[in-house]
Amino acid sequence: MNRKDFLKMSTAIGAAVVAVPTMIAATSKKIISGLKPKIVRHDEGKTINVIGDRQTFKLTGKDTNGLFTLIEEENDPGIGIPPHVHENEDEVFKVLEGEMELTVGDTTTVLKAGDLAFGPRGVPHSWKIIGDKKAKVILSVFPAGIEDMFEELGQLPAGPPDFPKVAEICGRYGIRFIQ
Repeated sequence: MNRKDFLKMSTAIGAAVVAVPTMIAATSKKIISGLKPKIVRHDEGKTINVIGDRQTFKLTGKDTNGLFTLIEEENDPGIGIPPHVHENEDEVFKVLEGEMELTVGDTTTVLKAGDLAFGPRGVPHSWKIIGDKKAKVILSVFPAGIEDMFEELGQLPAGPPDFPKVAEICGRYGIRFIQ
């Protein structure tokens, strides 16, 4: 490559290196500038039952411009979700009370009050409340949007879940169950 062509290419690469972070910063600023403060008291939020999982939406994508969703779960021992994979979201589980057995990938552990775990998208995971008392867990989901799936699942009839219907709904949101 001759010097002239090299300089042209170097200038183009340099411009891209400057432009891309500037575009990201502008987009981030737009997202953040549209956010409004919100206080959510301990007894506030929309509570739904998602196949036995009692969830209270504390912050949704509408509150965070789609950045994240924050859900408080309060469940009895034995409640859990079978192994599944998210294609679109990362999750953080923070146990406030009780105990949760969590499997992420090939690692199974027991989380107790104060513990937290990260479940990245694309990695199989499952959880179950264990012990002899209720557990309270904060679930943070990045980005937001999963609350729409939970709303839809929460409208299914009470009783044993129709698993093919549950799997169909979840599949539309990029979540699949694994054996």
